[in-house]
Amino acid sequence: MGTSRAGRLFTGRQGMALAALALGLSVFLSRILGLVRDKVIALHFGAALESDIYFMAFALPDFLNYLLAGGYFSITLVPLLARIFAEDEAEGWRFFSAAVCWAALLICLLTLLAWLAAPRIAPWLAPDFPPAAHERLALFLRIILPAQICFLPGACFTAMLYHRRQFTVPALTPLVYNLCIIGAGLFALKLFPARGMEGFCWGVLAGAFLGSLALPVLAVRQGGLCFRPRLQHPAMKRVLLLALPLMLGQSIVVLDEQLVRIFGSLTGEGGVSLLNYARRIMLVPVGVVAQAAGLASYPFLAALAASNDKAAFDRSLNQAASNTLLIALPLSLWMLAMAEPIMRLIFQQGGFTTQDASASGLLLAIMLSGVAFWTVQQILGRAFYACQNTLTPAFAGTAASLLALPLYFAGARYFGAPGVAAAGTLGVALYAIFLGRAWKRAHGGAGLAGLAAKAVKALCFCLPACAASFGAGLLLRPFFAANSLWGAAATIMTGGLAFALVYLSLGLAFAPSLCAPFTPFFHKILNKLGFLRQAG
Repeated sequence: MGTSRAGRLFTGRQGMALAALALGLSVFLSRILGLVRDKVIALHFGAALESDIYFMAFALPDFLNYLLAGGYFSITLVPLLARIFAEDEAEGWRFFSAAVCWAALLICLLTLLAWLAAPRIAPWLAPDFPPAAHERLALFLRIILPAQICFLPGACFTAMLYHRRQFTVPALTPLVYNLCIIGAGLFALKLFPARGMEGFCWGVLAGAFLGSLALPVLAVRQGGLCFRPRLQHPAMKRVLLLALPLMLGQSIVVLDEQLVRIFGSLTGEGGVSLLNYARRIMLVPVGVVAQAAGLASYPFLAALAASNDKAAFDRSLNQAASNTLLIALPLSLWMLAMAEPIMRLIFQQGGFTTQDASASGLLLAIMLSGVAFWTVQQILGRAFYACQNTLTPAFAGTAASLLALPLYFAGARYFGAPGVAAAGTLGVALYAIFLGRAWKRAHGGAGLAGLAAKAVKALCFCLPACAASFGAGLLLRPFFAANSLWGAAATIMTGGLAFALVYLSLGLAFAPSLCAPFTPFFHKILNKLGFLRQAG
């Protein structure tokens, strides 16, 4: 009996190259949908108290997820599933059942406690909000909190799919989640406009159930599922040992979003929303370049670590870090030069004003200055996990978080939203530096050799490219109104062309190796245009 096309989608195994492509495409599309979601919110609510409350409502649920290492649960389970299933399939299913039951039990207990305490927690999360806003925040919390019950057990089923090398459904999960939020929010605004952003909250719950739980469960069942509720299994101790550092050590990378919300609430009405909109754009190069590279490099690094091939591991790590940094750095600095036009083009409409675009453009520029550090920590973090070391990243992340906390507070009180953005950038920079030093002490410097020198050289070429990009934008100003969306689009395109010409010209003239990640792409374009076509 043949397998249906839908069945092959769920049960088909993918190789590493196809897996990296699927996950990278998923990250890109997820970022795009995230931008669409925030565009819809900005269109209808701008940067106002209602949107502040909505974004603030994610602080507590996300913290619960991070507290139980929900974002890393798949990483901790995959190697254990591989080992136990290789030894005894029946024992592997018993271990999987215990992991699912413990995950469900813990998250249900914490979610229930948080749900009951929501009215008391709301004033603590946003102390500068008025009392009426605290009541609405408590309502939003109680709608969104149950979504966590779907995330952690769903991560167990996603780990099973990774173990089976089935990456299609994990790639679809964030897309379904974002589509549900957008669809439910627009549907509720159409039928119940007086309810404000409540529909988006229900969309979070629907997206968590459909995308993060139901879809992975269905995919695992298609490939064979033998689940029996149980709590006891010897391997659960190993899960605890791997996950405990991630649970106790709260990295600045995962806490930054929550700290931006909490301290952003101290910067006045609209501060949380403007910071969130800017952060969303900043995460585009982080997700599409750094996160995708981290996902793609992880299986290769894990395999080399398991084979104890240190020389090959160092070469792979150095290549992944260098190529990713040399793409992320010029991309983020070009976006920095174009920060205000980018925010104007994407968000300015409806409730999002010209003043909001200008204010959020400054926040975006500050955040983009730290993308290089986000890139380094994404690659180095995967390198530590490939060596089955979750303790060092947890210590480094906790130290960076503790050092950044007073920066967030001082930034919010004395500099407003720009101070909060700067504190997040400094926190991620500290984390990347701590990880780099820890890696050199533990594994030597071969894996990171020459990385700092390449970054400095690339920066030297980026600065005149940024000046050219910004100057090109200034030349266009007399031809467009200050709030023109067409003007923003023309500025971005012209500035991008100017940046690319200056950066690539300087790079090819003085340091061709820095342009290595770009040259194959441009050679293909030039070949198609006929510029590099050989005679005869």
